[in-house]
Amino acid sequence: GSLGKQLCVGVDEPQAMCYVETANLDGETNLKIRQGLSHTADMQTREVLMKLSGTIECEGPNRHLYDFTGNLHIDGKSPVPLGPDQILLRGTQLRNTQWVFGIVVYTGHDTKLMQNSTKAPLKRSNVEKVTNVQILVLFGILLVMALVSSVGALYWNGSQGGKNWYIKKMGKCWDGVLIFSVLSHSRMPPTPSDSCDFDDPRLLKNIEDRHPTAPCIQEFLTLLAVCHTVVPEKDGENIIYQASSPDEAALVKGARKLGFVFTARTPYSVIIEAVSDKKRMSVIVRTPSGQLRLYCKGADNVIFERLSKDSKYMEETLCHLEYFATEGLRTLCVAYADLSEREYEEWLKVYQEASTILKDRAQRLEECYEIIEKNLLLLGATAIEDRLQAGVPETIATLLKAEIKIWVLTGDKQETAINIGYSCRLVSQNMALILLKEDSLDATRAAITQHCTDLGNLLGKENDVALIIDGHTLKYALSFEVRRSFLDLALSCKAVICCRVSPLQKSEIVDVVKKRVKAITLAIGDGANDVGMIQTAHVGVGISGNEGMQATNNSDYAIAQFSYLEKLLLVHGAWSYNRVTKCILYCFYKNVVLYIIELWFAFVNGFSGQILFERWCIGLYNVIFTALPPFTLGIFERSCTQESMLRFPQLYKITQNAEGFNTKVFWGHCINALVHSLILFWFPMKALEHGNGFMISTYVVVTVCLKAGLETTAWTKFSHLAVWGSMLIWLVFFGVYSTIWPTIPIAPDMKGQVSAPYYGYAFSQEEHGAVTQEEIVRAYDTTKKKSRKK
Repeated sequence: GSLGKQLCVGVDEPQAMCYVETANLDGETNLKIRQGLSHTADMQTREVLMKLSGTIECEGPNRHLYDFTGNLHIDGKSPVPLGPDQILLRGTQLRNTQWVFGIVVYTGHDTKLMQNSTKAPLKRSNVEKVTNVQILVLFGILLVMALVSSVGALYWNGSQGGKNWYIKKMGKCWDGVLIFSVLSHSRMPPTPSDSCDFDDPRLLKNIEDRHPTAPCIQEFLTLLAVCHTVVPEKDGENIIYQASSPDEAALVKGARKLGFVFTARTPYSVIIEAVSDKKRMSVIVRTPSGQLRLYCKGADNVIFERLSKDSKYMEETLCHLEYFATEGLRTLCVAYADLSEREYEEWLKVYQEASTILKDRAQRLEECYEIIEKNLLLLGATAIEDRLQAGVPETIATLLKAEIKIWVLTGDKQETAINIGYSCRLVSQNMALILLKEDSLDATRAAITQHCTDLGNLLGKENDVALIIDGHTLKYALSFEVRRSFLDLALSCKAVICCRVSPLQKSEIVDVVKKRVKAITLAIGDGANDVGMIQTAHVGVGISGNEGMQATNNSDYAIAQFSYLEKLLLVHGAWSYNRVTKCILYCFYKNVVLYIIELWFAFVNGFSGQILFERWCIGLYNVIFTALPPFTLGIFERSCTQESMLRFPQLYKITQNAEGFNTKVFWGHCINALVHSLILFWFPMKALEHGNGFMISTYVVVTVCLKAGLETTAWTKFSHLAVWGSMLIWLVFFGVYSTIWPTIPIAPDMKGQVSAPYYGYAFSQEEHGAVTQEEIVRAYDTTKKKSRKK
């Protein structure tokens, strides 16, 4: 690990390359290459390094792990561009490298590690939002109660102030396994492979027999072996490929299977790395014959835009791509272009100039890439099978039964996305498909309006229709003028598939639905391109796997497989919702019961501020006597068994519709507490007015504990311990506390209450009244729910 963000100057490796692991930063365990500067690569000793004189000009501290812009100005030499490949971040670890020399650029809070040590986006649940509002309302009611009591005290003192009072003094009162399945080139038809290792003997045979397609095949396989960012790691005689993307690893392994083995990487090539927005990557190399060549691979629409007019086999490749898409395979097109020395040198000057600009460097570099990535000659296409994880179709089917609307946001092409929809059972054969693929805002508006008109009265209701829209059309559909109509159409469809979408569009879709639709959104993904939508959604779920750990690190919940989402939502989500809501409602209930009784007492004590309950009883009420029931409700409560929740996904609607916790339910519990307080105070007040003292404390504790029992659905040994144990603790405390006076003169007001002849009778009548009222309300509510369900 490094003390700060460092510029890599010298490395013990002969080509000035070192390997780092960034698991502490982004969770990714694959090795990444960091390239020392060629201008300083010869500085292998401290003495030589001490003679280095110059300055570093760079961007200000920021939190972007994969971006860095700067220049190294060595005295007497032209500026040297610095990028993320030359930076060793704090928190990374060297691998397969003995030592490096570096210059510290940022330290302390300016490092990327510390810049990323910020709080995650604040997300609040509906339960929390409702609770916060009700607390404010209760606070207002408390102020009103205080005002009423103050006015009552003034009135009482004014009307009764002249009278003498006698007071008796009483003391203290997606598996993620990618398989290179198909290779399509030239005029040779594609040959799918059912095995895990791609192997087409025709390819090597054509090369050996010097078939007319042999040069094309050789270039194709050479491209697969060199156009990537894979890091080879030797383990004895074996080579292990460390790849940032499973797609790249699959292609390199496929080339190795056919005899084109990638063994080492040299710094003498120009790599134009792939990013989500570019949808392509290129590498410029020099062949053994001395020819400069650009290899490029990427999405079919991106590659075809850059093909030369002289490029062959375009129609054949398009047919192959359509076939791959119908099989649900992930496709790439590959192409190349030969560069002249003059063309390369002219471009290199522009590239180096753009590389040394600090402001808008990325934009200038993109313009440079556009200059060189053109007039390509098509070699063919690849197809990779991204197998669905086990249980994905079943999970989606279950979620649909729970009336959860599912939208698929993918970067795959339209045909591939549709077939994935069929394979995961999101789209059925009986569904009608609405395809939106337009080239302008007006055309998009017209198409959406027409489809909305066709639905007629069914608009706004769920129909057995699937909407498929590509990223280009989505750009217009999400514009301000069309957004509302698009949402009306999308929400009227049972399934929505957005293909060819960028990471920004994924985030934008989630944000639009989140703001326009009164529903909770959940985004689930496994790659870095899913981070935006995961953070935007109400609930973000990351799947850990071969795509890296960025999605997991930025999520609210992390799971290993998509199928685990079923239990996460239907079981643990529903259980947690039920537990939290019951715990919140019960806590409010038991406190309202206790303290509203004090308000009733104010009406009979002249609003003097005198309290009814003994101070120790009040202090220990929430700490000991009623502390256990909320814990058992919040930890062990279950509305249904796990088997029932999975067998009947429709039960999740209770959670979806917030039937267990809303404003109506909250105030229903408060009114219930108000009724109980009336019974618990006024019955003994009127029936036992001339007794030796009130025994309301016992009535309150026992009633509140029995209320917890009535709220409990799944009784466990801890539930019994909490309910009956809490009452036992109170009775033991009450018995001891009421008998120690005057031995210990701290509770004279408790003396004799247990031994009072009417104590047991009053206790039984009091609890019978409160519990009976609760049971009547519960029976009515249950009968009403059953009738509504029928």
